[in-house]
Amino acid sequence: MITRQRLAAGVCALLAALTAGLAFPAGAVADEEPDGKAAPKVELVLDVSGSMRTRDIDGGSRMAAAKQAFNEVLDATPKEVRLGIRTLGANYPGNDRLTGCKDTELLYPVGPLDRTEAKTAVATLVPTGWTPIGPALQKAAADLKGGDGTRRIVLISDGEDTCQPLDPCEVAREIAAQGIGLTIDTLGLVPDAKTRDQLSCIADATGGTYTSVRHKKELTDRVGQLVDRAADPVVTPVATQGATECGKAPELQSGLYTDREEFGQQRWYRVQVEPGQELRASVSVADDRAVRPDYGVLLRAVTVHGREIVRGEAAGTGRTDMISTGLRYPRPESDDDNASPEMVCLQVTNSFAAAPGVKTTPGLPLELTVDVVDGPDQASDVAAFGLGRGWWLLGVLVVVGFLAGLVWGWLSRWRIAVWRTN
Repeated sequence: MITRQRLAAGVCALLAALTAGLAFPAGAVADEEPDGKAAPKVELVLDVSGSMRTRDIDGGSRMAAAKQAFNEVLDATPKEVRLGIRTLGANYPGNDRLTGCKDTELLYPVGPLDRTEAKTAVATLVPTGWTPIGPALQKAAADLKGGDGTRRIVLISDGEDTCQPLDPCEVAREIAAQGIGLTIDTLGLVPDAKTRDQLSCIADATGGTYTSVRHKKELTDRVGQLVDRAADPVVTPVATQGATECGKAPELQSGLYTDREEFGQQRWYRVQVEPGQELRASVSVADDRAVRPDYGVLLRAVTVHGREIVRGEAAGTGRTDMISTGLRYPRPESDDDNASPEMVCLQVTNSFAAAPGVKTTPGLPLELTVDVVDGPDQASDVAAFGLGRGWWLLGVLVVVGFLAGLVWGWLSRWRIAVWRTN
């Protein structure tokens, strides 16, 4: 005879099996085997000089903001990234320049990340000494040698190098000249004009980016983006020159492109999209000089006849040195097997205005990413509905709730029938 306990256990097992079958359909098993690719490497280089005591970031010190950013970034670092941490100016508090300019230390070696150990090491840092950026970059480049994966240095500093005549910009150029595929990204904490110029020069020398930071969230978000970027495939930017109208614009393939755009100017580019393909594009415009605080960037996809298809736009208020926006255009499938490709025109417009007395030439640095991929399969890709994989969870909840209701109703009727019989 089947007892109530056995019946309930069987029902639970049935529901669990149904839920597992729905939540993990065939072919959705995660691939846990290594893909054989070289691991990307990142070294975070942190300025721990005495000026990091300054309390001008959201009511706290620059050092406190950096520590918070590091802790959050370490928690989110992709498992495939080999990460290290180097300091500059963390140990020598004296006035001897020769000693102070050697004050750079590998706090956490580049390798698989032990989050607890790395956080503990960062927590011990106290703003102390000089700002030997050049020597720290030389050491960081050496830390990242070896292997074929991407290599990236993320330098966070609040001041100029204090160890001239070793110019950190020249150090960056020497690193780039070695041909080791190493990128240096720089972040300036509440920077003055000289600091901004020096950090921008370091980044430009290796094809990296410079970002001015005045808030803790900005610092955390930007460092996290740069660490995540290290895990992406290496893409070499290609210089291009947009046109003043679509008909004369260069035709671009999927890739990363750089250009310069005058203040308030429009630049045009063209991309060919086949039926069933999706065009994804994003643009970033950087203000590499003093500009008025209110500005924006607009990215439009239009037909060759001037009809707008889709647009992306963003506005800034002077808190960051770069503004970005993007768009997506999924071209529908065609019943005509001989349907011709569609030429889509991309228009980039900025509303930057130079501050008084600032030169307007050359134009502002522009970075355009173009990606043309196969569009979503409406019959099989639930993401096409706009909710992405969330449809699986919704489907699981609906089906399990329905089955649970049926089973519970059947059990209730069975119990009532047994009670009446007894």
